[in-house]
Order: sequence, then C-alpha cells, then structure tokens
Amino acid sequence: MRKRLNNGVNCTPTKGCPVEVTLSIIGGKWKGIILYELLGGTKRFQELRRALPTATQKMLTLQLRELEADNLIHREVHHLVPPKVEYSLTPLGASLESILTQMKAWGERFQAEHHLSDFSNLK
Repeated sequence: MRKRLNNGVNCTPTKGCPVEVTLSIIGGKWKGIILYELLGGTKRFQELRRALPTATQKMLTLQLRELEADNLIHREVHHLVPPKVEYSLTPLGASLESILTQMKAWGERFQAEHHLSDFSNLK
C-alpha cells in the first residue's frame, strides 16, 4: 500500500514514511508539549509538571526518558540536596522548533475556526 502526498513524496509504510518516522518520535500525548515548553529554555522537572498539570508524574517521566533516549532532550542531574534535575533541548531537539511553532499556529487557527476553548469534544 502506497500513500501519495500532494507534494509528490511517496510514503511507503514498509520503507518508513518520513512523516510516520517523525510522528513516531515526537508523537504521544505529552512529547510535543514537553518539547514546546523546552523551546523557552532549560526547565526543572517540577516546572514541566506545572506546565502539564494533567500529566501524571509517571507518564511525564516516561515521556522525558523516551525523548532523552531519542536524543531530543538532555537530562542534567545536579548532585545537591535535594537533587536537582534539569531538562533542555539538544541540537536535534532544537531543530524541531519550526515544526512545533507551526503546529502551535495551526492549532490556534483550528481552535478559533471551530470555536474551541478546550479539547474535551475532540476525542
């Protein structure tokens, strides 16, 4: 099965469509938001928790570990009491800035055009 996008790029699921590859790396409920938050600079774990109040600590930790494993974020542990952990974008993660800002702009337009104030009816 072959998908043909309007820009002439072929996406073959068996060969790995570049769009699918990208979505497999940054997809997930919280990864895009985490990456977007880190565009503003280094953040501590609790700052990210406050930015994503409905994410559980376990899920946030899992998503951060996956982003770190994919070399999109850097985790810096400062051996203090109490321990201090900071997250920042790697150069690879920072290369997603234009994608993330375009996604934000698209989402804002979609919300405005559909008169959405939240996502409860988009399930």
